Amino acid sequence: MKFLLSILLFFTFCSLRAQKNSELTYTNAGKLTLVGKSEDSPRRYERIDSNKYSGLPARVAQLLTQAAGLAVSFKTNSPVIAARWCVSKSRANASMVPTAQKGVDLYIKNGNKWQFAGIGKVNGQCNDEILIQRMNDTEKECLLYLPLYDSVDQVEIGIAKGASLTGSPDPFKKKVLIYGSSIVQGTGASRPGMAYPARLTRATGINFINLGLSGSAKMEPEVADMVAAITADAYILDCVPNTNPELITERTAYLINTIRKKHPSAPIIVMQSLVRETGYWDKTLGGQVKKQNMNVQTEVLNLLQKGMKNLYFITSENMIGDDHDGTIDGTHPSDLGYDRMIKQIQPQIMEILSKHGIK
Repeated sequence: MKFLLSILLFFTFCSLRAQKNSELTYTNAGKLTLVGKSEDSPRRYERIDSNKYSGLPARVAQLLTQAAGLAVSFKTNSPVIAARWCVSKSRANASMVPTAQKGVDLYIKNGNKWQFAGIGKVNGQCNDEILIQRMNDTEKECLLYLPLYDSVDQVEIGIAKGASLTGSPDPFKKKVLIYGSSIVQGTGASRPGMAYPARLTRATGINFINLGLSGSAKMEPEVADMVAAITADAYILDCVPNTNPELITERTAYLINTIRKKHPSAPIIVMQSLVRETGYWDKTLGGQVKKQNMNVQTEVLNLLQKGMKNLYFITSENMIGDDHDGTIDGTHPSDLGYDRMIKQIQPQIMEILSKHGIK
């Protein structure tokens, strides 16, 4: 029985590979719509052209080459959708599922909602995966999310021979830039489309741009200048987790004032750090997070008292629940933690944005 099962699995695998090789046609995704990018850059799948901005820390410049938050938008009537993509030789991230770090995932519009359809598992530097098959031949609106924690090249979409594939307009409107830590970039999410900016985008129809800089959202003046130089309808600052209490006091006002100078009326939303679960036991860490959150609140209140308009503050109470099971490692949310976080922050964010006609 085991032998027959092995033979069946072998021929199924061969059949799938044959379909990839002989029954599909591939289109360079460079011809299709790219969603989630903050500004144009020479390399299509880099979030920002870091060479435009002088003095960026080397780690920040490197992280900006990663494709977090980027997705290819297209329409097709193909019953099968595949993808080819190449990533770097970077080593595995211990806090990441491989599919989230280097893989892709596909969403298809179902009525008015985006619905998960399939993943592309990473098997090496260059990958060729069928994401979904055996669908009907109606036209489908699709989003292919690219890896959260790697640079990407040579993205192609595969469809059945004779089927149509066209680029669709960006399905999202406006642009809200989220500058922040690994929690913004998506550490702990199971797939690229599960990072919280992507989830907010699909839920609201507004482009939430992922400017997560894992471990490196420290509000350096050069980075503040870069953030302010990016045109957006609103700005969310979720960078407290990476910045120590002293630097929060030193740098928060410069970051906010720099954005305000460039964008006089845009809403700016500052978020406290979610609680580090290990900080419940590690008293030093727990005390630092409390001080981070206290210091950023003080800085925002100071600016409000000085008359700054359209500045808002979101606190961290109950952001990932109170059962201590919302993280993968005591720091980064799991999908469960991100879900709880979104339920807390989305209504507050949307209330603020709606006041400014961003909806």
